[in-house]
Amino acid sequence: MATPRVLVLTGYGINCDDETRFAFGFQRAGGSANLVHINDLIESPGKLDNYQIVAFPGGFSYGDDTGSGNGLAQKIRNHLGVERFVSNDKLVIGICNGFQVLDNLGLVPALDNRYGERQAALAHNQFPRYKCDWIDLQFLGTSPWVSGVETISLPIAHGEGNFYCKPSVLQRLKEKGLIAARYVKGEICEFHGKEPNPNGSLDDIAGITDESGRILGMMPHPERAIEFLQLPHWTYLKAKNGWKSSELPVEGPGLQIFRNGVNYFK
Repeated sequence: MATPRVLVLTGYGINCDDETRFAFGFQRAGGSANLVHINDLIESPGKLDNYQIVAFPGGFSYGDDTGSGNGLAQKIRNHLGVERFVSNDKLVIGICNGFQVLDNLGLVPALDNRYGERQAALAHNQFPRYKCDWIDLQFLGTSPWVSGVETISLPIAHGEGNFYCKPSVLQRLKEKGLIAARYVKGEICEFHGKEPNPNGSLDDIAGITDESGRILGMMPHPERAIEFLQLPHWTYLKAKNGWKSSELPVEGPGLQIFRNGVNYFK
């Protein structure tokens, strides 16, 4: 099959677009990734048909002036609709602000295939300030995005990552296996002696999918951990494992998520 094509959405306030494109691209995950401005996509909606994967990167789309991810979500809803993102076996990923966009659009969790209906929220962090840190995650479920990914460390950078939903929705997320990632106490938390949940998220939830598993929203940034030397404790790992400089791993833990997306279509 031809190399899978990835549309990385860009626009006003989005600032993780180029890193996301690079992570998906030939030199890393092996896809053919392009930046496409939201205005260009609205002008030519048929562009979506040329791509197998759509990525909503992190940032502060439209300044988050009407709530995190809400401005971009409403622009998409009003001009493109949500159906374009859930048909034809596409994969969709939303990272940080991109997760907020997916949530506002009702693309996750979309229980009972009710795409377009908001069923969860990403509220202000429990300690109300912007949080930039590294955390540990346990990945769960059967989504193609998380295949082979278990407990890894990734960075976060958000002020509104506190996941919330009604108890009835949470119960169904658990029953259907739609919780894709939880904050856990792993190597980073142990190393720094800190608590795992950085924002107060309900049930320690860091990421969820829709029922198909093809649409993933997650708050941590895998595109900022695609190389081993991006890990904040790589020197500790080097000493712990007795590695020489020539023996250091090249890839970081976040790369597998992008590779999973690309490999789904190979």
